[in-house]
Amino acid sequence: MKILEINAQRSSDKMWKDEKGIEIPFSRTTKSERMMETQSFKILKKALQLNERLNAFKQEIKEICEKVYATYMEEQQNEKPSKGNFTWYNFDRSIKIEVSINERIEFDDMAITACKDKLNQFLTDNVESKDAFIKEMVLDAFETSRGKLDAKKVMSLLRYRSKIKATLFQEALNLLESSIRRPDSKMYFRVWHRNDDGKYENVELNFSSI
Repeated sequence: MKILEINAQRSSDKMWKDEKGIEIPFSRTTKSERMMETQSFKILKKALQLNERLNAFKQEIKEICEKVYATYMEEQQNEKPSKGNFTWYNFDRSIKIEVSINERIEFDDMAITACKDKLNQFLTDNVESKDAFIKEMVLDAFETSRGKLDAKKVMSLLRYRSKIKATLFQEALNLLESSIRRPDSKMYFRVWHRNDDGKYENVELNFSSI
């Protein structure tokens, strides 16, 4: 977040502008309004400066973790490491660093709709009362929350590829796999230190929104 040039309205200004851009004589402002004007700008400026420092620190942690990971994998003679979640420690394990990768999954609308249609056809043609659990499984996977699919529930259907050999079901899973989109991934970091009781305490940094 870029720190902007911030200028509060001052007591030396004869006119102050409100949220609609209307000019108000300074003499008509109250003591509390003047205090809120100056103090809010002071807080915002410091908050933006801290946010910039936190961004820089997060980038520094990211670069360090990537070097640690690469060095460790080189020692293990792993030429093609699959980078994902990992945790590392200092020598006496009094410090713990956790790195987690959150990869957002979305679905192509046309392909996932075709997948759902295939599954509905499969349920109609193949599922008898004794196999009601299959229908519940599929319906549960496609339940939406605020108009959005739960990616984990939908992806869970892939676990049944080897168990349900019906052609329609296999075709539906092919469509499901083709519909998967991974537009971005986000890396999260957590730093812990061991207290006198031997338990790890998290150092609150709130990187998640950065």
